[in-house]
Amino acid sequence: MNSYDVLIVGAGIFGVTAALTLRERGYRTAVIDPGPIPHPLAASTDISKVVRMEYGPDLTYMQMVEQAIPGWEAWNDLLGETIFHKTGVTMLTRQPMAPGGFEYESYQLLQARDHRPERLNSDDIARRFPAWKPGAFVDGFFHAQGGYARSGRAVELLLAYAVQQGITCHIGETVTQLLGEERVIGVRTEVGNLYHADQIIVATGSWTPYLLPELQPMMRATGHPVFHLKPADPTLFSPPNFVVFTADIANSGWYGFPLHPQKGVVKIANHGAGQLLDPTRDERAVTDTDIRNLRNFLTDTFPALKEASIVYTRRCLYCDTLDGDLWLDHHPERPGLLVAAGGSGHGFKFGPVLGPLIADAVEGKPNAWLSKFAWRSPDETEEGHEAARYSG
Repeated sequence: MNSYDVLIVGAGIFGVTAALTLRERGYRTAVIDPGPIPHPLAASTDISKVVRMEYGPDLTYMQMVEQAIPGWEAWNDLLGETIFHKTGVTMLTRQPMAPGGFEYESYQLLQARDHRPERLNSDDIARRFPAWKPGAFVDGFFHAQGGYARSGRAVELLLAYAVQQGITCHIGETVTQLLGEERVIGVRTEVGNLYHADQIIVATGSWTPYLLPELQPMMRATGHPVFHLKPADPTLFSPPNFVVFTADIANSGWYGFPLHPQKGVVKIANHGAGQLLDPTRDERAVTDTDIRNLRNFLTDTFPALKEASIVYTRRCLYCDTLDGDLWLDHHPERPGLLVAAGGSGHGFKFGPVLGPLIADAVEGKPNAWLSKFAWRSPDETEEGHEAARYSG
């Protein structure tokens, strides 16, 4: 019988964590996704995502990651595999940190929250992180409470665990229609199957505004260049010599990861304005301009990588909201429908707290964070982005 208490459309990090929490709370829960898992065109894929507390002056996001990091560590034990690597995070600037800057405001809030970031000057950077071009970056900090998650593998393992917990997974079906005008009573897939539920959660990332066109003024898909490089000297790019980093990110967009322990590559990407695209029809290609920009960045920042072979590229998909914040709320005109999307390029790190957040939204439970992610309209929302995002 294809009828559930809650049916979740989408098996990325939003969907699978929601399914797990709702199952824990006693709901008959199912997930439906076109597959494979992780979906190669979705945001919840690739070999790594940054896990960082630093969000400039934004207290809510820092609090969320303060809770998420112990959750990632618990998942390492639960899933029997290290999917979260606590390498620490370094955030460096080409000019001295100053009030209003992403790194400065992050550093100040970390201290106010009783964290212990280590301030670094140009000599400290050269001594501790020898891959960085000497003198190119003059200020910043290292924070041990951070690192990266093996993103695609995490989703794969979490979905397998969901099956073990009795969650029904319909993998290989694409939802094409939400049934019901005034009340959502189910979904129809492209092969004609019908699934019914008391509650539907749409967790379809950049496909969300296509399934719900009324969200198109508030959500759009953007693509961002990602590169995997093969270093000639792996030790230079392995912890502790090299850790998760941002490189004057609000002014450049560049960030990256240490040598991946399984793949043997250094992943570097750009957290910027991106390229508008249709998640289904448009090509996800990295351009010659993207490659030139990368080579220029490497020359100015990591000379030992400037000639490194690029062994893989992709254009990472963001589901951008107008203001850059997550979207976790009931549809105001369609009872029984909740949207959980809008990661805006920074949502994956919250994985361990996303499930409880979404479940609280489903149940209408008080949660101090949910007001930030409530349903909103263009006329009441200022266009923006989170503090680390490069807008140039």
